[in-house]
Amino acid sequence: MEIVIDIFNYSFTAIMIGICGAWVFLIKTMSDSFKLTPYLDRFQRKKHNTPKVSIILPARNEEEFIDKCLNSLVEQDYGNYEIIVIDDSSEDYTGKIISEYVKKYPNIIHVSAKPKPEGWMGKNWACMEGYKEATGELLLFTDADTMHSKNVISLAVSHLLSFNLDALSVIPKMLSFDFWTKITLPMISTFLHTRFSALKVNDPKKNTGYFFGSFFIMRKKTYQQVGMHEGVKQEIIEDGALGKKVKDMGYKMKMVRGEHLVNAVWARDKDTLWNALKRLMIPLYLQNGNIAIGIFFAVLFLLFMPFPILAYSALFATYSQSFSTLFVSSLFASILIYIGAFIEVKKALFLRAGHAIFAPLGSLVVVSAFMSGLLQAKSNSAISWRGRSYSMKDHAQNSISV
Repeated sequence: MEIVIDIFNYSFTAIMIGICGAWVFLIKTMSDSFKLTPYLDRFQRKKHNTPKVSIILPARNEEEFIDKCLNSLVEQDYGNYEIIVIDDSSEDYTGKIISEYVKKYPNIIHVSAKPKPEGWMGKNWACMEGYKEATGELLLFTDADTMHSKNVISLAVSHLLSFNLDALSVIPKMLSFDFWTKITLPMISTFLHTRFSALKVNDPKKNTGYFFGSFFIMRKKTYQQVGMHEGVKQEIIEDGALGKKVKDMGYKMKMVRGEHLVNAVWARDKDTLWNALKRLMIPLYLQNGNIAIGIFFAVLFLLFMPFPILAYSALFATYSQSFSTLFVSSLFASILIYIGAFIEVKKALFLRAGHAIFAPLGSLVVVSAFMSGLLQAKSNSAISWRGRSYSMKDHAQNSISV
């Protein structure tokens, strides 16, 4: 029996050592991302004209946020822009709020989206409806729960034109309102600095392309040539899919930091948090179920398993050499997870350091939601978003590559 226990312990010790190595790599990647990612407002400006910008703002059931968003947009210092607000079949006072703003500001265009056709995701359809009304040379896509500094459009246009880019996306400051989001977002954000690192997006030799849906601006002709939102109509993570198409087709794109200029809401409460996490796993499973399951177990061990293994080995640390070895390796793995969470909390999310203390609980939420995504990926209501339920089982997903 002791031999079996020793084999078990040493096997998991080897896994913990591998996890330590992985976290050293993750922390190094995070640090590089924070140090080397360019900023939206730090660049050598070149002389350029002021092309018209069409801001495309889809909104469904956004009565709580849309006034703050519109207030930040109507106060922009850029002199040549229009705001196209699309009411996507809202069931609250969103449409009424938009109508009130239209009366005050002549550059706001109110679009009532037609009913969503079969096979479309709601936001994708709303963006297409807004695009049909756009008259600008540049298209800026943003979300109704995003707030913008007064000069952000001027900076974005200048940055795009100074570097002769086809598309530019800005990393926002992610706002968190509830306890669960504040302890969970640091754990999932760690992987954004590796899989969707701005350094990879900005490297033409890498095939990583991604947009933050809260703020990306692109030339209208580029948008048309990559197929518009119609080309990603079934994608549940449409911003990622559109960014991937832009990069895959060889257009010049760039991702920059703008946490001090753009604020966005990643999840509003525990329900939207749960569905947001499921949205990350479902596209992977629909591409390749076996690989998605493998990714799930990798995330399970990277984020969560060192903690229960640490508790298990601590109980018997003096029992045998295998237990003490497992204890030391799992302790180091747990410390590295905490270091990653602390860096993310302070450098990216600007939350209190105390939220990093709940890293084990936040990790448990992530892996539980991922498991739910795997189990429900082919159900008739795999995901709920903005008051709609979607069946994803017949929809190919290419927003996140396995």
